[in-house]
Amino acid sequence: MKKYFFLCICLLSSFLSFSQIFEPVKWKTNIENISGDEYYLVTTATIDKGWHLYSQDVPKGGPRPTVFTYKPNENYELIGTTIEEEGITEEDKTFKMRIKYFAKKTTFKQRIKLLNKDAKIDGDVQFMVCDDERCLPPKVIDLTFSLGAKKNTEKKENTTAQLSDSEASMLLYGITSDELQQPVVDINALDTNNSDVAKENDSSSLLSIFGLGFLGGLLALLTPCVFPMIPLTVSFFTKKDSKKGAGISKAVLYGFFILAVYLLLSIPFHLLDSINPDILNEISTNIWLNIIFFIVFVFFAGSFFGFYELTLPSSWTNKTTQGESSGGIIGVFFMALTLAIVSFSCTGPILGSLLAGSLSSDGGAWQLTAGMAGFGVALGLPFTLFAMFPNMLKSLPKSGGWMTTVKVVLGFLELALAFKFLSNADLVAHWNLLKIEPFLVLWVLIFAGLALYLFGLIKFPHDSPLQKIGIPRIGLGILVAAFTIYLISGFRVNKETNTFTPLSLLSGLAPPVGYSFVYPNSCPNNLTCFKDLKEGLAYAKKTNKPIILDFTGYACVNCRKMEEHVWPIQKVDDVLRNDYVLISLYVDDKKELPKEEQIIVNRINGGTRQLKNYGHKWSHFQTIFFKTNTQPYYVLLSADGKQILNDPVGYTPDENVYLDWLIDGKEKSKNTLNNFFNQSDLLK
Repeated sequence: MKKYFFLCICLLSSFLSFSQIFEPVKWKTNIENISGDEYYLVTTATIDKGWHLYSQDVPKGGPRPTVFTYKPNENYELIGTTIEEEGITEEDKTFKMRIKYFAKKTTFKQRIKLLNKDAKIDGDVQFMVCDDERCLPPKVIDLTFSLGAKKNTEKKENTTAQLSDSEASMLLYGITSDELQQPVVDINALDTNNSDVAKENDSSSLLSIFGLGFLGGLLALLTPCVFPMIPLTVSFFTKKDSKKGAGISKAVLYGFFILAVYLLLSIPFHLLDSINPDILNEISTNIWLNIIFFIVFVFFAGSFFGFYELTLPSSWTNKTTQGESSGGIIGVFFMALTLAIVSFSCTGPILGSLLAGSLSSDGGAWQLTAGMAGFGVALGLPFTLFAMFPNMLKSLPKSGGWMTTVKVVLGFLELALAFKFLSNADLVAHWNLLKIEPFLVLWVLIFAGLALYLFGLIKFPHDSPLQKIGIPRIGLGILVAAFTIYLISGFRVNKETNTFTPLSLLSGLAPPVGYSFVYPNSCPNNLTCFKDLKEGLAYAKKTNKPIILDFTGYACVNCRKMEEHVWPIQKVDDVLRNDYVLISLYVDDKKELPKEEQIIVNRINGGTRQLKNYGHKWSHFQTIFFKTNTQPYYVLLSADGKQILNDPVGYTPDENVYLDWLIDGKEKSKNTLNNFFNQSDLLK
């Protein structure tokens, strides 16, 4: 059981790992002639240092063995089974048994009888690798063995054939990852400490989403589905147990289980993220899914406005209520689960906002976990605190019409957020419909409507007769009215960039200000930019300027924040505009690739994929060349595109840190150029 438990822990930890993409084994295939029409299908595995690939024969209770499968066809016949090298057999510290494994490099051979000289044989290998700290989940890699000149000709003509990594890179990008040189470490150079900055930004981002989730949980507490349950639940814990300590311990456990229920909801997204690092980006930028989000959010808004009620099936509530009778820890867990289900009509729309917002942010799965944690803590904490200090219940306001007001306010917010997802679909699909002007008009109308509601000029079906408007409601109405005026100010024109003025509070929510009917601009802040790598590289070589690669997305929130709040700062703008060639690559661009570029490529973490659109192309480029898949991601290159000047950075909201990084790259570009000329003089 210990072995199985350890294996499960290893697999779970690998599922939840998101900070880097592991590919410890690389596979290559070729064919060796034995004699006459008999051949070996040869598969070579190159294994990273410290990792172990296991044999085809592994004792029961150990890791998953390596398994080869060859798809049968009329062109060949298998002879015997796949043979392997001797490898290393020793006591495995992880699984506590003698296991045969391979390190560094190994070869597997399958004997066949060839019936067609131009045959193509497809197969796959399923394998598992471990090091001293972790095991990665089993993976399946497709294998292809091709014979004959005819097949080589077909490979060039068939645009969906799988090329080698170097052939694919040359076709798509004009450069291979092997040609790309890493930054030269210079202890005397400016230390921008980019890796630490990236970690700090990641932590800050997770903390922010935790805070937003916490705020969402507090709002959920104020709704009619949750608020009245606080005194009822607390009295249950304080009266049921004669001992005060027992009641408090169960209340603490209840709060913990509320948190656990919402954390469990994020686990499937970690599993998806570990299987395919691009999948959350694919989900969040999918055109039709964004339209579905728009419809769902409008539907949620209607529920908050009181036109209908959202509930989960009553059978779910009945089953969880039955579980409460189990008593003890299990009973407390089912009480927490019952709360989550019966409060869904109020919490569902908030959780939906959290889910959709996290999927369209960088670090999706962990963003979602952080948001769910904040939501669960905010929802569970009051139950625990009031159980510990029952006298505090007296300070709670009584349930009443104010809770309906909270729901309606949330309804207006849901309606505003709905257009954010419709905007994502419009941007990614290039429909050119919901540009900055109509988007701002819609938001102005929504928040003007909210202000009128708070001042009592608009009513909804479940509103009770309003005798008088309280001071808090008037104050909130004034605040919303001020925000509406702020939205109107977004129509001011910035004469320097010839675009509308970006609104700080709407970064990532509204379309880019350059996406406009009146002042159209395809590049941020009227900069000169390229959206094709080869065109940008050619221009950089011609002008002899270093390159800034901008991995971005139409639906990327932090990308808009950088473009609208860091890039426009004069000292940053001067460097970007005068000293660099900007190449912006959109990883969520759904525009179809030319047929000759719709090829099958290897994923960095195993398996293959076909590139169908420009988003696939630039996402593949980022993961293969730079081993990351987050946006924004900025890389400084020499003018020929073959030297990384310093460590790349992600979201960097501190303009001084970002400027120092740009200047550091500029100086290193000059040094690289000087070294080139010095070497040329020596050769002469």
